[in-house]
Amino acid sequence: MSLNDTPSGERIHIGFFGRRNAGKSSLVNKITNQDLAVVSDTKGTTTDPVTKAMELLPLGPVVIIDTPGFDDEGELGEKRISKTRLILNRVDVAVLVVDLVEGLGKTEEQLIGLFDEKRIPYIVAYNKADLKSTIPAVKDNEIYVSSLTGKNIDELKEMIGRLGSHKNEGDPLISDLISAGDTVILVIPIDSSAPKGRIILPQQQVLREVLDSNAAAYIAQPEELGAVIANLKTKPKLVVTDSQAFGKVSKIVPEDILLTSFSILMARHKGFLRSAVRGVKAIDTIKDGDKVLISEGCTHHRQCEDIGTYKLPKWLGEYTGAQINIDTTSGLSFAEDLSEYKMIIHCGACMLNDREVMYRAKCAEDAGIPMTNYGTAIAHMHGILRRSLEVFPDILSELDR
Repeated sequence: MSLNDTPSGERIHIGFFGRRNAGKSSLVNKITNQDLAVVSDTKGTTTDPVTKAMELLPLGPVVIIDTPGFDDEGELGEKRISKTRLILNRVDVAVLVVDLVEGLGKTEEQLIGLFDEKRIPYIVAYNKADLKSTIPAVKDNEIYVSSLTGKNIDELKEMIGRLGSHKNEGDPLISDLISAGDTVILVIPIDSSAPKGRIILPQQQVLREVLDSNAAAYIAQPEELGAVIANLKTKPKLVVTDSQAFGKVSKIVPEDILLTSFSILMARHKGFLRSAVRGVKAIDTIKDGDKVLISEGCTHHRQCEDIGTYKLPKWLGEYTGAQINIDTTSGLSFAEDLSEYKMIIHCGACMLNDREVMYRAKCAEDAGIPMTNYGTAIAHMHGILRRSLEVFPDILSELDR
């Protein structure tokens, strides 16, 4: 996989923040060598966050986010500021752009407070250095730049690179579970909800890690799985299935072969599988009238048998026997008030970076609301959660607590 093919959820997210007319968009354009953002002398030109996935040397694959001015005014301005606050939940490195002539003020202090609160490493970039004949001394996380002349742009990139290099990459998807020479079977159903002509991102990523581990991958639909296993001279090390086929696949795969799902692997990769296993027990306490939030990180076109809006609500109803009220969110939307929900069931979050995922998990924890994920919930409702976690002995122990 080339750097340009790196999924957005795996890239380092770099956000540019500041007041209107501080030169955020001009600085973004200079750093990226692209006209990524519209530039104007008129305040408030950037009305919505502008996002671009790209390569930024020396860091590599990143997502650059240009945000509206944090000092925007009026009702519409408040909405723009609200969007900027949401961006903070997925930023790995923040660049606070300050108009050197104006200097630090209340808006910048507010942003720095938010960076500290959310533990986001940040750089203060004093822009418009070309307007000053004398440049004062700076702290370690400060730099004077000019988006007009290009002064210190390369140095700013280096600073961003140093901060971004400390980002925790998290657990691998599958490479630490297999060895060179192992065989892995990936079960990928092709049904009405499968995208035409391609396989979905978690399946691509797991397949790539298998190949990078010098292991062999066999891919089958559930209907062919039995024949694939029977034709192998040696049993596979692991079978990974789409969670929607968990029930059918678990009956085909012999008990002495490890079995898990793409969604469970992704939840571990994003850092919230352990809490998802703890949270899944809440399904057993659902009763009539309870509200459940089903949240997805992507915004795909929903099919008639979509997992989030159709299959999961159906399985929940059948498993609990209760009349449940279901709310759904998708993309970067996430319910602001979680107190009304009995529990949250989240997707594997392949389209979200780990900071966004952990923010959502922390929101649920702070509200005292159990949160699990699709694969864990489906395995639990099919009575095979313990089996699906045998590949993770350290996490399996959560079931007995």
